[in-house]
Amino acid sequence: MTANSSKLLHVCGREQIRVLRDQIFRMNGYEVESTASLEEALKLANLMKYSLVIIDIDGNGHVPAAQKLCSDIKEHRPDQDVVFICNYRVSVQTDCPDEVIHAEFNPQAMLDGIKAVLQAKS
Repeated sequence: MTANSSKLLHVCGREQIRVLRDQIFRMNGYEVESTASLEEALKLANLMKYSLVIIDIDGNGHVPAAQKLCSDIKEHRPDQDVVFICNYRVSVQTDCPDEVIHAEFNPQAMLDGIKAVLQAKS
């Protein structure tokens, strides 16, 4: 699967980071929908299957909410691939997504991780 055929759902409550990542995704050929709202993310994920759902976790007590969103998405759409973007400390606190990308502030590592997940699924 190439970037040009990949549609991402990006869930991130940190406005500046969400906007920046969305720009990075688009500059690298991904189509992206994004939201800061967990409720809206669930509605969008229930409406269509994305190439990948990306959930940002900043670690400030947000792991349970991210896990619930992941579980809710998988309940309605078990074949939906979900990844978390977070730091290592946060990643050891969760087991929900298909993959965890350790690239909170590293755009190239983030893109490499997303590309690897998409290639593994194709």
